[in-house]
Amino acid sequence: MAKLFPAGSGSCRLLDAGAGIGSLSSAFLERCASAELSFSEIKLSAFELDENLHAALDSSLHGYPIKLPLSYEITGGDFIESAVNRIQFGQNDFTHAILNPPYKKISSNSRYRLLLRQVGIETVNLYTAFVALSLLLMPPGGQIVAIIPRSFCNGPYYRPFRDLVLKHSAIHHIHLFESRSKAFKDDNVLQENIIVRLERGGKQGPVVISTSTDDTFADLAIHEHSFDRIVFPGDSERFIHVPTSPENSAFELSPTACHSLVDLGINVSTGPVVDFRMKPYLQGMPGKDTVPLLYPGHFSAGEVTWPLPNSKKPNAILHTIDTEKWLYPNGYYCVVRRFSSKEEKRRIVASVVNPAAFADAPMLGFENHLNVFHENKQGLPEALARGLAMFLNTMAVDEYFRRFSGHTQVNATDLRLMKYPSRDVLIKLGQSAMRQGLRAEYAQNIPPKDDASVRQYRDCMLQPRQARSPGEHFQGGLSDRAYSMNI
Repeated sequence: MAKLFPAGSGSCRLLDAGAGIGSLSSAFLERCASAELSFSEIKLSAFELDENLHAALDSSLHGYPIKLPLSYEITGGDFIESAVNRIQFGQNDFTHAILNPPYKKISSNSRYRLLLRQVGIETVNLYTAFVALSLLLMPPGGQIVAIIPRSFCNGPYYRPFRDLVLKHSAIHHIHLFESRSKAFKDDNVLQENIIVRLERGGKQGPVVISTSTDDTFADLAIHEHSFDRIVFPGDSERFIHVPTSPENSAFELSPTACHSLVDLGINVSTGPVVDFRMKPYLQGMPGKDTVPLLYPGHFSAGEVTWPLPNSKKPNAILHTIDTEKWLYPNGYYCVVRRFSSKEEKRRIVASVVNPAAFADAPMLGFENHLNVFHENKQGLPEALARGLAMFLNTMAVDEYFRRFSGHTQVNATDLRLMKYPSRDVLIKLGQSAMRQGLRAEYAQNIPPKDDASVRQYRDCMLQPRQARSPGEHFQGGLSDRAYSMNI
């Protein structure tokens, strides 16, 4: 992290918020001691709320004033409160910040949310609050290097934070740890982490993206990307993408996947049945006046299995006047699990709801851990539901999704903002699969001559197996000989 800071001169005001025992500050000061960074003076402010760590923090720092023109202070108070006060009084003089901030959600009515709003910060987690405050504590040219979760890159709750970062700083470097289990194996990390370098008021140019599996950096890879591959022009949500290869993905190259769900006449919603709020209406097994209730566990290999007699989850929900508004008419739907397990092969896992599995049930309940594709709360044509599921289960879509989402959750907003093939292509893809009896997770066996639109889809969404010659790279339309659909 310390090596990401560019060369500097003059006076350095270093901020380490959430300093712990001083590991990050020490790394920065080591660069200064080795003359990789040269400053006429260094003033370090180390904030650490846990006073039990202050002795170790002081022990880490006390030897550096002998080597460097350094003075430091250790502050045990609340960083958020102190930072808000400094910003309100115009004390924005930190030139550098090196951060490993705490990760904890901030409730909407908490004291921290009220404090942050006083300086124009709206955010939902302590780690984004620390980064936002650090930015506002700097003059133009200030440099931040922070190791943080990647969850801020997408989703509606982090949109105000993304707006603030993109308004007040330039993103110069992002390093991605590709494994959620290896880089931070002692911390039970459930999402990918990144190291990011920001410049307060900097001019946005190309962004360096580096990747490694874990913190040994044994397989470090570095590429540079234009900023329009990081934040797509015209993206109102301003998702931050982290491409992991220099080439455009199959999804980006595809001229077929260019339609919104609005164009397709399709909606996607989070399953409305929140089980702990509706316990009085839930039934272990179907019975009188009940309709099926579907959880992620009811879906396997792209299809639905219901009921599950040995399931710990309910299989049914009472159909009453009170529950009617939470239910959907029985029909064909495409569903996507909202959560994937750690290191699962695919982040997006789509399945098809087949109404034949529920006999004459008039309605269906979808539990909150499912995303449901529907048409104005009605079912989809069977071919459309199957074609949509097959498209979502491609590795090309999964690779694209992982560029802006580093955690285990798949939000309805994420699915809503993606681009899709046309409704006609999806229907024909589903029809082709139906003729062969293929399930939603299989798409590689669709005949190459089945239909012109399906062939175009195949050509654009195929993934390279192996180049046949030194100059043969994916261009979105090579033959079936060289490419296969990976699911």
